[in-house]
Amino acid sequence: MIKRAKHTYDQIMTKFQVQKPWDNVIIFVLNILIAIPVFMIIHQNLIDYKWTFKLDRILLFIVLLIIIQLVLRAMRRITLISIFLYLVALVYGTIFGSYGFESVFEDYQAMLYSMNDNPYPQDIIISKLLPFPNKTKIIKAIDFQNPKVRDFAVMATIRHFKGVREYGSNLTMIQCFAVFKEINSRWHYVSDPKGMDYIASADESAKYLSGDCDDHSVLMAACIRAIGGTPRLIHTDGHMYPELLIGNKANLEKANYLIKKVLFTEESDGKKINYHIDEHGQIWLNLDYTADYPGGPFLNEEILGALTLD
Repeated sequence: MIKRAKHTYDQIMTKFQVQKPWDNVIIFVLNILIAIPVFMIIHQNLIDYKWTFKLDRILLFIVLLIIIQLVLRAMRRITLISIFLYLVALVYGTIFGSYGFESVFEDYQAMLYSMNDNPYPQDIIISKLLPFPNKTKIIKAIDFQNPKVRDFAVMATIRHFKGVREYGSNLTMIQCFAVFKEINSRWHYVSDPKGMDYIASADESAKYLSGDCDDHSVLMAACIRAIGGTPRLIHTDGHMYPELLIGNKANLEKANYLIKKVLFTEESDGKKINYHIDEHGQIWLNLDYTADYPGGPFLNEEILGALTLD
C-alpha cells in the first residue's frame, strides 16, 4: 500500500516537472520578483556607506540574488508546483473577471512605487498581507445611501462654511471639511461594550455623535461619500481613522490654503498639515477624531491596512 502511494506520488510529481533549462529560467524570474522588494527594504534600513558607484548596494543586490536563488533551487519542486497552481488561479481569475494577471501586475507595480518613496517600505508589504479588521462589518456600516446619513451630511454643509467664496473645483473639498468640523467639534468618545468590538452604523452614530474610533471613522466615511467625496479608512495598531482623498500636489496646496487661511485659521495656526501619499501618488488628508483641523497630527502613523471607499 505504501509503495503504491509512493508510486502515485512520483507520477504526480513527474507531471509537474519542468524540462531544463526552463526550470532554471522560471526560478530566476521568480528570484528577481522577490529580490527587488526585499532589496528595497534592506536598502532603506541599512546605513549608506557612500561607496563609489553605489558598489555597496550593487553587491547587496547580487548577494540577495544568490541567496534567494539557492533557497528556491533547494525547494525547486515545491516552488514550481506553487507557481503552476498560482498561474492556474490567475487564468481562472482573468477569464471570470476577478483577480487576474492585470491585477497582479498593477498591484506589484503599485507596491514597488510605494516602497521606493517610503522610508519604511516593509510597512507596505505588511499592509498588503494583513487583513483589514472587521472589513465586511465596516463596509456594511458605512450606509452612505441612508437618507438620515445624507441629511446629516447636508446639514453640516449648511451649518459650516456655506458663505465661503472659494467654490468651483474646491466645492466638494470645502463641504467635506464642513462635515469634518460638524463631527469632530461634537464627537464624544465612548468605548465598546466590554469583551467585544461593536461597530455602529453611520445612521446610528449620527444620532448622538458618540462612539469609539471605529464608529467615528465609519460616520466620517459615510458622510463624505454621501456628498461626493472619496474617503478611506486606515488601520493602525489598536486604532482606526479616516482620510480624505485630496488629489495631487496642486490640490494639496489648495487644501493647505483653505485650512490655514480660510476655514481653520485658529486651529491650524503654526501647525503642519499631515497626510499620506499612496502608491498612485494620490494625497490623503488625515481626519482623525483627535484632530481639530483637517490634516491634524496622527495619533498613530504606522499603517497596517487601508480600506478605500469609492
